[in-house]
Amino acid sequence: MIAYFIIGCEIAFWVFVIAGLCVRYLLGMKRAGVALLMATPIVDVLLLVATVMDLQRGATASLVHGIAAIYIGVSIAYGHQMIAWADRYFLYWFKGGDNPRSSKVYGSEHASRERIGWFRHLLAWCIGSLLLLVMIWWISDADRTASFSNLIRLWGIVLGIDFVISFSYSLWPRKMPVKKVK
Repeated sequence: MIAYFIIGCEIAFWVFVIAGLCVRYLLGMKRAGVALLMATPIVDVLLLVATVMDLQRGATASLVHGIAAIYIGVSIAYGHQMIAWADRYFLYWFKGGDNPRSSKVYGSEHASRERIGWFRHLLAWCIGSLLLLVMIWWISDADRTASFSNLIRLWGIVLGIDFVISFSYSLWPRKMPVKKVK
């Protein structure tokens, strides 16, 4: 049941984003559009409440419950960036804005963006792990919450791999492709 709720929350997040952008740009109602965009954190709160209620009723913590914490961490750390990404593409597709694909960066600027991306990932990991640790403490049954501890470790490994990749661009920057002369 909780898995469907997580899927529903992800869908609701993007429905609020798309509705906010449509109202903002297509209908010209900027305040209403911003209000819809600002409603996306409500989805996160509902997801957290549903997860805690399910665990409180005696459910054994599973990967699905853990994904709720990951989703919230990622949503908080990357939410503004995801909405800004959607905003740029919406402007490009419907209002003739600049092509977002034409703004690729190379060299030290790319390395800097990769490092910033890793720090966002670290923030998401900290938030998600904190939520998982709070749920482990709240349930206070190591057998029922073992999957949360495993998930924190697994996500930590992924974070470490992301660190190596992201910071490798500082040593070996992405080079601008050489254009072929015809």
